[in-house]
Amino acid sequence: MTAMETPEREADYRVPALQRGLTILGMFNARERSLSMNEMAERLEVSPSAVYRIVQTLVDMGYLQKAGRNAFELGARVISNGFAYIASRDIVEVAMPYLNELRDRTSLSCHLSIREHTDSLYLYRAFAPQRLTVNIPIGTRLPCHSTALGRVLLTALDEIELSQLYQHVRLDDYPPPAPRTLPELQQLITEDRERGWVLHRSDFSTAIATRIRDHSGKVVAAINLSGPDAVMDSPFAQEAFLAALLAASHEVSAALGHANTRS
Repeated sequence: MTAMETPEREADYRVPALQRGLTILGMFNARERSLSMNEMAERLEVSPSAVYRIVQTLVDMGYLQKAGRNAFELGARVISNGFAYIASRDIVEVAMPYLNELRDRTSLSCHLSIREHTDSLYLYRAFAPQRLTVNIPIGTRLPCHSTALGRVLLTALDEIELSQLYQHVRLDDYPPPAPRTLPELQQLITEDRERGWVLHRSDFSTAIATRIRDHSGKVVAAINLSGPDAVMDSPFAQEAFLAALLAASHEVSAALGHANTRS
């Protein structure tokens, strides 16, 4: 195959409709927040009928929304997904030095996570190089209701939001101490929200987690300290580790712009 043939062969695998859809999304920017279907078609150098179904599909999926009789703008799905990705990267970059310092002070592993639907998604870990340690890889997803980090993340929701999130989720498939009914989960999260932190034991290990707030006061992430029961079992040790964890969460929240970090 020659160099001249390669682009043609690669072009055979392209999906024109997908290519046009992504191109349409890329037309919107800070200066051009709204476009008509005719304007989209003109820039694609096709007829309006050629982009009609693509635009309607993007509207149905939430990537575009109507902004007038014949005008469209970016939809909530693009905005929320985009900001969630950017925010998650910002949180990791901000939290990283504080979690590394927390690990060094306590000799325990620290993790950072955000909520995605009913899962706690692990974004960062400060790994404690000990023989007995808890090490959950980045990218791991665990059910929120069955972990300390996840329960902290659920405190960002009110009772109605929590009920809507779990209305079609079975909870009785998980072993204790995870809650097995929605009322039990709601009561547990109410207590967690008032306390501001969660202690959870499982598989010979203990984790203590607390929340991270952004500039608006919203709970946007959670951090934890986790280690073997042999290290964390005494009340004195738990009290010392909790104090260190709360101090780190205050620092991370402050770095994200949250002013009242002691609330």
